[in-house]
Amino acid sequence: MEEIWKTIKILILLLLFTVITAYFIGYIFSEPSGNVAHIRIRGEIISDEGFFTTGVSSQKLVNRINAANKDPRIEALLVEINSPGGTVIATREVADALNNVNKTTVCWMRDVSTSGAYWIASKCDKIVANEFTITGGIGVTGSYLEFSELFEKYGIGYVRIVSAEDKDMGSPFREPTQEDIETLQGMIDRIHEVFVEDVSESRQLSAEELEKISKGSIFLGEEAYNIGLVDVLGGKIEAIEIIRYETNITEINLLEYKEELSFLDLMTMSMSQHILEFLTTRRININAI
Repeated sequence: MEEIWKTIKILILLLLFTVITAYFIGYIFSEPSGNVAHIRIRGEIISDEGFFTTGVSSQKLVNRINAANKDPRIEALLVEINSPGGTVIATREVADALNNVNKTTVCWMRDVSTSGAYWIASKCDKIVANEFTITGGIGVTGSYLEFSELFEKYGIGYVRIVSAEDKDMGSPFREPTQEDIETLQGMIDRIHEVFVEDVSESRQLSAEELEKISKGSIFLGEEAYNIGLVDVLGGKIEAIEIIRYETNITEINLLEYKEELSFLDLMTMSMSQHILEFLTTRRININAI
């Protein structure tokens, strides 16, 4: 009799294990649902991700935005930003993708949304920020370390062999000429000009407001609201209420977009926390653009 009870207990445990496993597999791999896409932009925005890089690639963000725009279930996009910006090309790619969305877009800025991150935010229909959010910083920087004097101090020489005078412009091993500085400054000025004009057009800023933002200054959310960089002071609740008002959606269900991970991705993840996040977060395959 005792053996029979042991067998029954083992069968019950196996049954429970099977049911629980089936539930979690179904939860992980079931098709997620929602009517508002939640696009998160966290950290530095870069062109390409590598094993030792941090930040998020513009291609991933563009993929998510395009997928949400094409998804017939999605009626609006909530773009959550907590980023200091990124490279010019990367941020411009994401900003252009948002600009091409034909659905309601609302940006929710959190701790930081400066420089290129604000460029992206400016492409949304409405921007929500906390009164203490750090934003603005509408400008461009270009810098590099230059070691020529250090080399001279320690008797290290730089043998310069170039095909043309400007070929090694920006090299850290020689002191830049005045012409080098003027050329590089001209590039920075041109990018800054386009940046400011684009933000001004998106936000419909007056000449006075344009003057304030063109200096690259950063602002707290409250001041950004006063000069036209932010539409509403608040947080996630206010952002969702704007979406509700603009779309007439009675019940909003957020759907977070993120890429499916391959077996190789899982094997090369550097931290188990990422694996845990992947297994416990709803996701959708957005590989196809």
